[in-house]
Amino acid sequence: MTDTDDRPDSTVPVRPDGGRGVTAWAVLLPPGRYDAERLVHHDTLELTGLTAGGTADDPAVVTVATATATATATATGAGAGGAAGPRPGDPVAVLTEGPLRLVALGRVARATAERREDPDDPQSDPASGAFVVAYTRRVFDEPVPADGLALDGPVSALPADVYRALVARLGPSPARRSWLVSLDLPIEAATPAEAVRLFWSYVRDLGPRELPAFVSPSGDELAMQAFVLGAEANQDPEEDD
Repeated sequence: MTDTDDRPDSTVPVRPDGGRGVTAWAVLLPPGRYDAERLVHHDTLELTGLTAGGTADDPAVVTVATATATATATATGAGAGGAAGPRPGDPVAVLTEGPLRLVALGRVARATAERREDPDDPQSDPASGAFVVAYTRRVFDEPVPADGLALDGPVSALPADVYRALVARLGPSPARRSWLVSLDLPIEAATPAEAVRLFWSYVRDLGPRELPAFVSPSGDELAMQAFVLGAEANQDPEEDD
C-alpha cells in the first residue's frame, strides 16, 4: 500500500486527440460509499458498473448501471468542450451527495484486471469493467461544499475552470506529521503466540467499526484520542452521564 502526497492537483492536460478539448471529471460516490472510503485508507477508488476507455477513433463510452436499467451515454460532443469520455490520466473530482460536497481529488487509472460475471468460471462472459480513480488528495474528514455544481450522472464532464475552482476551495494541504496509533485488547490465552493469534482474529472480526483505536501526535501521548468509525469517540462512560 502506498500513500498519496495529498497535493492539490489543478492541472488539466490538453489531450493530443484531434482537438477534443480540455476535460476533467466529476465522480459521484454511490450511497454508503463515503463512509467506507473514510473508514479505511485506499490508494484507489474502484466503482463497478462504470466503464471508461476509448481511442481517438473510438470515443469512450460511459455505461451507468442502475437498479432498474442500464443507460449508455457517449461523451463525445457532450459535456465540457465536447470532450471524449474519461481516459487514464484525466483529473477527477470525487463528490458525495446530501448535500453535494467535494471529498477527494484523483486521476483516472486503468483497471488492474479483467472481471468475469462468474469469478469461478474463467469462460464466463466479461462483466462490466471497473472505473478506477487513483487518489491524489483526500478530504473525507473535512468535505468541501460544492453547491451550485450541476451533475448529469455518476460520471460528469467538468469544464477546466470549474474543476480548478473546486480545487481552489480545498486550500493548501495540511503539513504531514508522525502519529502513534495503538489498539489494546485484553486477551486470555495459554501462550503469547496464542494471544497474538486471538488478537488478530478479534481485529479481523470486529474491525474499525467496533474496536476503538487510540491516536496521539508523536511525542505528545497526553493528547491521545480514541476513534471509532473514523471519528473521535469518547471512551469514558462517566463523561456520558
